[in-house]
Amino acid sequence: MSEGKVETVTKNGIATIQFFHPQSNSMPGALLFSLAAEIEKAGKNKDVKVIILKSEGEKTFCAGASFDELIAIKDLETGKKFFSGFAAVINAMRKAPKFVIARIQGKAVGGGVGLAAAADYTLATEAASAKLSELNVGIGPFVVGPAVERKIGTSAFSQMSISAGDWMSAQWAREKGLYASIYPTLPELDKAVDELSAKLAESSPEAMAQLKKVFWEGTENWDTLLIERAEMSGKLVLSEFTRNFIEKFKQGVR
Repeated sequence: MSEGKVETVTKNGIATIQFFHPQSNSMPGALLFSLAAEIEKAGKNKDVKVIILKSEGEKTFCAGASFDELIAIKDLETGKKFFSGFAAVINAMRKAPKFVIARIQGKAVGGGVGLAAAADYTLATEAASAKLSELNVGIGPFVVGPAVERKIGTSAFSQMSISAGDWMSAQWAREKGLYASIYPTLPELDKAVDELSAKLAESSPEAMAQLKKVFWEGTENWDTLLIERAEMSGKLVLSEFTRNFIEKFKQGVR
């Protein structure tokens, strides 16, 4: 439990994949690769027509990279492997021949924004503000960047990346296309997710699979691109700037 968990429940053609970590749903490497594996498994399951991605809790959808694991990185290969976990999840979402619906109940930070962007359809609450905080840490949103930029455009992606300390409201995220719709309460969000997933589960699997291919045209190089980006982050996380920032953050110094 201390390392988090990923669970999948399949019912009526809908695979609901839920992740949890006690530190605001942050993502250590093992949890990332486990999440990627569950998405790949659901994508290959003939009984699954649609995938829902969600996290436990109410306040935070995903706090991004685990700082405990970041500070423990001592060499490039370890850093590259850690950030490759985010690449694995995004590519699993991209290549699954099923629509992925993301349910964003609270704040999304860094890699969490990447998960929201990599989904085919993302629904959120009005409390689901988002930020790409990587530049503050001394790295950049390199791995999640292609997914975020694809969803919201270069201008909005640049704005989020540069104003790394600023929260973007859920309304802003909806206007930019990160979220398809936002809802005042969690029950209203869940109702919308349930209704959409049930409707898609009754749609043509072949048509949805082909439509997904159309949506993701031009991303065929992401298997290599995102790993190259992971290496960029892996190098930067070893810098004195980043290590000092994380230590101060853990000590409560801002």
